[in-house]
Amino acid sequence: MQCAASFMASSMSMSLSSSYTHLPAFTPTPPHYHTTSVVKSFHRKNEKGSINNNNNVLITLETPIIPKLITSTSNPFVKHCVKLRQSSSYRYSHGFVLLVGSTLIREIHEFYVMKHDHQTVIQCLILLEKAEVPKGIDEIQVDRVYVSSLVMKKLSGVQSTESIDAIALMRIPTSFLNLNVDQTKTDCATWFGCVSTPRILVLDGIQDPGNLGTLLRSALAFRWNGVFMLPGCCDPFNEKAIRASRGAPFQLPIVAGNWDHLEAFRNDVEAKVMAGHPNTSNEAKPVHLLSQGLVDSLAEMPLCLVLGSEGSGLSEKARQLSELVSIPMASNFESLNVAVAGGIFMFVLQSKSPENTLVDIQ
Repeated sequence: MQCAASFMASSMSMSLSSSYTHLPAFTPTPPHYHTTSVVKSFHRKNEKGSINNNNNVLITLETPIIPKLITSTSNPFVKHCVKLRQSSSYRYSHGFVLLVGSTLIREIHEFYVMKHDHQTVIQCLILLEKAEVPKGIDEIQVDRVYVSSLVMKKLSGVQSTESIDAIALMRIPTSFLNLNVDQTKTDCATWFGCVSTPRILVLDGIQDPGNLGTLLRSALAFRWNGVFMLPGCCDPFNEKAIRASRGAPFQLPIVAGNWDHLEAFRNDVEAKVMAGHPNTSNEAKPVHLLSQGLVDSLAEMPLCLVLGSEGSGLSEKARQLSELVSIPMASNFESLNVAVAGGIFMFVLQSKSPENTLVDIQ
């Protein structure tokens, strides 16, 4: 969105159109690989640009077993983990993500403990050889892999490993739903575990992983109930997005879909759809100013807030289906960065209802 923002497009974006499949836990099966057969959906775009499922194909994925000690960067498990960090399609096909740093690992572990959620998100911990397990994650009962500093550098993707005390191999959480792949989830009310007045952030082509991660972190901080990602957004499990979000994709329901899915959700919960936009005189539609009166009028109403891309702003579809709202600013300012503007919108428009907190997604 250009909602009050001078946005920078990024060439580092990754598509969410890749299908993914959650695989079972690694099992130390000799000699070097764990083999799993899965059903994968293959897609192609039709003439209107939407994605169709053509068929399901049984394929076999091979995943390296988890060793106890690794000193070589050529180890198959190391190569597997590096691919998970670098490739969106590889992440979704295997259903795993690398998370770097004990603080993030601890926060996510504590979140699931607090929610009494028993899904096994952390698959294994990767630690420096001869080092103590960092406090806060030392009680996590999963496999542990000890590696040399050279291997830790390769896995983390950073030049200095002095601040990298742990890496976790994490399952993509069940709170992430790709409607372009899983077309059985037709009950809109289950997507976000909706309360009576949900607040849903809608991202329309947000390509920069830093901006996307910051928006996800703000949505979590201001008690929004979930995020809907339209086509063109970068992968929320991209390593830069994960760092910027402080692990929010593991703690916040995220749904990837298209405008048809969003319209179905809007109609089902009777939500108002508003989109951030600069207050310009050449806009065909009226642009509301963000004010206390507007906030009060939305207090008891389900709300979807649309933020557009850094480069081109709101899509034409977003303009058509949304009421436009702008942040009042000094006259010599035309725009704000999308992450900054989004944070302001989400803070001001957050629900005051005590029930409007994140709920468990079954």
